[in-house]
Amino acid sequence: MESFTDIYLNLSKKAGTARFAESGWGWKPASGGDTFTLDQSQIVMAQWSRAARGYEVKLLSRADGVVQLDGFKSEDFERVAKAFKIWYGIHLENKEHALRGWNWGKAEFGKAELTFNVANRPAFEVPYTEISNTNLAGKNEVAVDFSLPVDANDTGTNGHLGGARARGKKSGGAKDQLVEMRFYIPGVATKREKKEDGEDVTDGEDVEEQNAANLFYETLMEKAEIGEVAGDTFATFLDILHLTPRGRFDIDMYEKSFRLRGKTYDYKIQFEAVKKFMLLPKPDDVHTLITIGLDPPLRQGQTRYPFLVMQFKRDEEVNLDLNMKEELLESQYKDKLQGHYEAPIAHVVSEIFKGLTGKRITRPSRDFISHHEQSGVKCSVKANEGHLFCLDKAFMFVPKPATYISMDNVASVTMSRVGGAMAASRTFDITFHMKGGMAEHQFSNINREEQQPLESFFRAKGIKTKNEMADDSGAILAAALQDDDLASSDEEVANRGSADEDDESIDEDFQAESESDVAEEYDEDHQSSGSASDDEMADADSDAPAEEEMVERPKKKQKTAK
Repeated sequence: MESFTDIYLNLSKKAGTARFAESGWGWKPASGGDTFTLDQSQIVMAQWSRAARGYEVKLLSRADGVVQLDGFKSEDFERVAKAFKIWYGIHLENKEHALRGWNWGKAEFGKAELTFNVANRPAFEVPYTEISNTNLAGKNEVAVDFSLPVDANDTGTNGHLGGARARGKKSGGAKDQLVEMRFYIPGVATKREKKEDGEDVTDGEDVEEQNAANLFYETLMEKAEIGEVAGDTFATFLDILHLTPRGRFDIDMYEKSFRLRGKTYDYKIQFEAVKKFMLLPKPDDVHTLITIGLDPPLRQGQTRYPFLVMQFKRDEEVNLDLNMKEELLESQYKDKLQGHYEAPIAHVVSEIFKGLTGKRITRPSRDFISHHEQSGVKCSVKANEGHLFCLDKAFMFVPKPATYISMDNVASVTMSRVGGAMAASRTFDITFHMKGGMAEHQFSNINREEQQPLESFFRAKGIKTKNEMADDSGAILAAALQDDDLASSDEEVANRGSADEDDESIDEDFQAESESDVAEEYDEDHQSSGSASDDEMADADSDAPAEEEMVERPKKKQKTAK
C-alpha cells in the first residue's frame, strides 16, 4: 500500500489521506467523514500535472468520470507512477500545461472533459460533469454555463451524496466560482457522419460542412448530456409563452428537475432551485400567470432572471395522461399527483409542479378586491407596464421587471400624485419604503379608483400608510379650475378663428376665376370656349374707340337674332 497525506479530493476544502493498493484506491478526510473508493477495474487513464496545491493526479473512471487528487509533491511522482504501472497496468502520463497566456487555441472533446490546447499543450480542462448548460450566444459564439452546488460546502466528497458522480459538486470548492465561459469559433467545420457500425466515414466519402460554432454547440450538448436527463419525462407542455424571459419554450417535467426548450436557449432547472410558486389571475379576464421564483436565478448571458413568468389562456384546456408507472404514482406521489388530468392548462401545470416540488401554490389575497373586482391593479415601474398583485404576505409585480416585496420588509407606504394637475387627478403613485436601508419601490400610473381598495388593504395588514393626496387636494382643484378657464378661453379664440375662415370662404370661387383669367391672359394659343362671360367681354369691346386694338384681336362670332 502507498499512502499520501494532505491530499484534496475533487477540489475539496479539507484535506485527507489517499491510499493506493492492488484492489484500487481510496480517500478519507482527515477530520472524519465518508470515505470515497474506486475499484482498480474502473480506472481507465491517469495523468500527472501541476495544479493549485502542488501536483495533481487526474483519473478517468468508467462510472464517475474525472476524479482529481490534488496536493502531491514533485518527489511523489515515482511512487505514484510505480503503483499505477504495477497494480493497475496504466501508464501515468506527465502532462505539462501551456503557460503562454494565449486566449486562442484549439478545443478538443475527450471522453470525459473538454480540453483547450495552446501550442499542442492543454491550457485548461473542463469536465463535462461541471457543465450545466450551453447556448448559441451569436452566429460564431457559444456560451457555456457551469453548474452551481446547492450547498457551497458540498464538493462531492461525501459518499451518501454520490461522491464524484454528482454534477456540479466541484464548483463548491472555492469562494469565487466561474459561472460562464464563452468561445468565439469562426469559419466552417466538417462533420463526419458515422456508419451503422459506429465507425467514421473515410475521406473519400461524403462529409457535411456546417458552421463551426453550431458543430461545437451540438457536440458539447451530446458529450455533456445536457439534453438528456436521468429518468423519463413525466409530462410535456408545448409552446408555452414566457413573458420573462421573453419567448416560447417547451416544458419537460422530470422527477427532480424541469427543462425549458426554446429555439435559441435551452435550460435545465432543478426543483431544489424553486423557492416560490405563484398562480396569478391577470386582470384582463383572459389570461392566468404562473410565476416561479428561482434561487440561484436563471442566467442568460449577463442577464439574471430570478423569476419565470408564464402566461396561459384561461379557456384553454388540456387532456393529459401522466407518464408515470402506477407503482411509482402510488408509492411516492399518492395524494399529490393524478394519473389523468382534464382541466385548464394553467391548473394542470401548477398541480404537477406542486406535486413534484412539494412547494405551496401562492394565490392573491382574498382580503383585496380592486375597483374592477380583480386581484391586481394596473401600474408601471418606470417605463414598464404591468400588474401589482396583493398576496397575503407580500406584493408581486409582473411581468418585467418581476419584483417581489415581502410585507415583513416594508416600513411604510406613501400614496402621492406625481406630474401635472390634470394627470395627477386621474392617477396616483405608490412608494414602498423598505426597512434596513433597502432600496424603495415605486409604482406609478395607478387608476384613481384603486386608491380606496389599496389603502384599506394596507391598513388591514398593519402597514403604516401615508396619504399625501389629501394634503394637496385644494391646490389640485384650483389648478384644474384654472385649466378649465384657460381651456374655455382657448375655445373662444378657436371659434372666432373658425368664423373668420367662414367669412373668407365666399371668395373661393372668385379666386378660382382669377387664376383662370391669368392663365388665359398669358396663354398665346388660347381659344375662347364661347361662354357667357366671353359674350359680355365682346359687348364691352364693341364700345371701345381704338380701332387698332380691334383689328389685332381675333374676330368674335356674332349673335344671330331670332
